[in-house]
Amino acid sequence: MSVKAMMATILQSQLTLRGVHSLTPSDYHEIVELLIEQLRELELNLAAREMADNHEPQQR
Repeated sequence: MSVKAMMATILQSQLTLRGVHSLTPSDYHEIVELLIEQLRELELNLAAREMADNHEPQQR
């Protein structure tokens, strides 16, 4: 089972526990795909920020 499929299964079970029953399996996979894209973008932004911080001259 892929990570995306596992995440979709976890998402589905958690939402079901909270009373959400109207989503299709493809809805869960789409949500997971969007979450992964957002996490990748966040990771890139944080890495870029870290690189920028490391290149700034030290203040005394």
